[in-house]
Amino acid sequence: MNRRPADRPAAASIRKRVAVVTGVAVLAAGTFAAGAGVAGAESGSKPGRTVTKAQVLGLFDQWNAALQTGDAKKVADLYAKDAVLLPTVSNNVRTDRAEIVDYFEHFLKNKPHGKKIESVVNILDRNTVIDTGVYEFALTDPKSGEKSDVKARYTYAYEKQPNGTWLIVNHHSSKMPEG
Repeated sequence: MNRRPADRPAAASIRKRVAVVTGVAVLAAGTFAAGAGVAGAESGSKPGRTVTKAQVLGLFDQWNAALQTGDAKKVADLYAKDAVLLPTVSNNVRTDRAEIVDYFEHFLKNKPHGKKIESVVNILDRNTVIDTGVYEFALTDPKSGEKSDVKARYTYAYEKQPNGTWLIVNHHSSKMPEG
């Protein structure tokens, strides 16, 4: 199809109007969604005090204690039903309880004991927190008995459940790139 020179200005004008209308619609939708999210976060929160940094840091201690039991199901109990685990020593993203249990069944054979080296806590609202930083695990090779330490970066996102317990909704851990 050949365009006549007279058609070009009209086509350009239409494209410009479509772009402006689309941009305004996207901006309006984003503004509405952000406002609804903020309003929903506050209106859905139960009255009471906000979680403290110390309480958030204690959630890792609870998780680390679950590791010490050697029971993969006890560790998985600390994750929400729809949690995502991006583990340190597996290439697979774990997105359900069975996959999370499977990961810990293998990881726990190394008798891991973690300690935090650096933590940054972000309290997003009464029901949502993020703990990110660096931790180190003492591991024991199940075949040789050889001990090693592995330093890794981590991020835990927690959500407070209606019953008041905090569950991990997203956990990412990756071995430090230097090493």
